[in-house]
Amino acid sequence: MVATIAGCSVSCKLSLDDLQAVCRRERLHCKQLRVNKHNIDDYEVEYLCDYKKSKEQESYLVKWKGYPESSNTWEPRKNLKCRKLMTQFHEDMEHELRQKKRRTTCPKRLDKDVAWTLVQKAKLRKRLQCWEADLNKTRNHPGRIFVLNEVDLDGPPRDFTYITNYKVGEGIVLNEMAVGCECKDCFSDPVGGCCPGASLHRLAYTDKGQVRVRAGEPIYECNARCSCGPDCSNRLVQKGIQFDLCIFKTGNGRGWGVRALQHIKKNTFVMEYVGEIITSDEAEKRGHLYDRQGATYLFDLDYVEDVYTVDAANHGNISHFVNHSCNPNLQVYNVFIDNLDERLPRIALFSTRSIRAGEELTFDYKMQIDPVDAESTRMDSNFSLAGLPSSPKKRIRVECRCGSDTCRKYLF
Repeated sequence: MVATIAGCSVSCKLSLDDLQAVCRRERLHCKQLRVNKHNIDDYEVEYLCDYKKSKEQESYLVKWKGYPESSNTWEPRKNLKCRKLMTQFHEDMEHELRQKKRRTTCPKRLDKDVAWTLVQKAKLRKRLQCWEADLNKTRNHPGRIFVLNEVDLDGPPRDFTYITNYKVGEGIVLNEMAVGCECKDCFSDPVGGCCPGASLHRLAYTDKGQVRVRAGEPIYECNARCSCGPDCSNRLVQKGIQFDLCIFKTGNGRGWGVRALQHIKKNTFVMEYVGEIITSDEAEKRGHLYDRQGATYLFDLDYVEDVYTVDAANHGNISHFVNHSCNPNLQVYNVFIDNLDERLPRIALFSTRSIRAGEELTFDYKMQIDPVDAESTRMDSNFSLAGLPSSPKKRIRVECRCGSDTCRKYLF
């Protein structure tokens, strides 16, 4: 909301809903906020806090939107027109009663601990909805992001900023080194092998937009200097996430995870691994800290040499939440678009098989790819604990909880 006074614009921290609530509370009419004599007595339910039942009626303790909790009131069911909130409240109530091994039919009155938990769940749902809205405002891709936690009361992660492209760390300079193609149709009539041909490689995608090169071979996409247009078949990763995805809380102690909400075909681009680019020396320092915390988000960019690392701990995209599996459905590829510096590839995740809607997305944190040929440097896409001693005796072992039949039991 922006207030304009004598030609000056001042941002207001209150939302439109909150400003409307202020008007109703103070009995003020406001044309801009669409509060008038016809709707000034309309109040919106933010969430339901408690429940009681008598012979005559069912009643709910209501938290009103824009009002403090001290203004909560008991309202009979017939006065409330919030079917969706009521359905959610009863689902939460029945779940909580089952958890506490109490009868799930509506009781006459809820115990205080049950009512407290229901309020915390409602507050959590509001926080996650706000986070979900922020994520979708930040994203620059067609695929929408949803957030769900039906496991515990953990809210959005602290100290995490959602970004859509690499964040360049201190002391690192990215120079665009791309050379554009002169193709009119890069797939049917590539000139000089198109962008991949300039680096002695072949087009990585089929005419249906699926990756056809094996893992370990680099992908060279068309870039801003190319003659082809935005609909070129050699532009996939740069178009971003195309599928709706859900960040959800796992139920087996693996923290947050990501699941597909739409069917994804085999060999399809799913997402990039995005974070802060730092030097390997800095990664070693951070690795010691992350080791003490029992987690790491360091991804070595060692396609040709181990100079840079991507750190997605505090800055990243939805890939920050993708879990490990010893039998993953995503595969790592190195991609070059506007920057041909082989020390700084973009990390793309493609599906290794058909992925059904509702299935969790995973990749192998210890993925290792054989050399493409005898002269190429081995691509070691380790999601590694940078800075840890290499000796197995000194190395901290992290238990794997992926649950696959081929589980190696330990991540590192």
